[in-house]
Amino acid sequence: MSATTQVTTFSDLYTDLQNRVRIATGVTATENQAKRYINIALQDMALGFDYKMPWLERHAFIQTFDEYTTGTVAISRGSTTLTGTSTLWNTNNDWSIKNVRKGGHMVIGGGDEVYDVTTVTSDTVITLTPAFNDTTVTAATYIYFEDTFALAADFFRPIDQQTFSPETDIGIIGRNEFRKRFPRRNIAGRPKVAAMLDDAFNASTTPVRKIMFYPYPDTNYVIPYAYITKYLGVTSAGVEQAQLTDTTDEPNLPLRYRHALIFHALSHWYRDK
Repeated sequence: MSATTQVTTFSDLYTDLQNRVRIATGVTATENQAKRYINIALQDMALGFDYKMPWLERHAFIQTFDEYTTGTVAISRGSTTLTGTSTLWNTNNDWSIKNVRKGGHMVIGGGDEVYDVTTVTSDTVITLTPAFNDTTVTAATYIYFEDTFALAADFFRPIDQQTFSPETDIGIIGRNEFRKRFPRRNIAGRPKVAAMLDDAFNASTTPVRKIMFYPYPDTNYVIPYAYITKYLGVTSAGVEQAQLTDTTDEPNLPLRYRHALIFHALSHWYRDK
């Protein structure tokens, strides 16, 4: 660490913090505390909506698809197994994605009830939840659609609290308000409103963030959106990561602002000690 230049690396940051509180450096216990406070400051920096942080801004898009209605279906009252004829559910579409996917929804025989697709066994067999709640049908029409989509793997939060995609004029509302206003999600159209959701964990501790639209997309749309990335640090090799770990890691923050992390860490240090 230079004695005269701006703090740059993780080592610079936690060493400067220790110097400011006048404790010996090189002591594992207190050094670990200093490292933790720097990482807390880095995370806190990205939480608020009051400041624009273009260095953390990333861009992605969501691809939506047409409703899928090919073939006919049969299902008995009280059953969860839907059988298709000429349905091609497990066949890839033009985007090399299955025509029907786990997590999508179905409306059967012109009814109002929306069923969730839990498994896609083959081109002609899928499992639904809840169990079919209407009269047994054979050779019935159906509509398969999706209203919920995965967000970028490094998604941390939206840019602002009111708009998901300015380019397509899609706003954001709270998930509770979304459920109250749109309790039955069986209306198709160009999406106008969105809500953020947290899905079940999938083989890791990484949160699974998704976006739900209303109306559900009735055709192929490309929906661009911007977001704040969860990758707040970068290694000396240029690999982005969620926090600082090695001494040579650097925060994803312009050099002129990096000392502000120390000021925030100092507030935690003096509060706790």
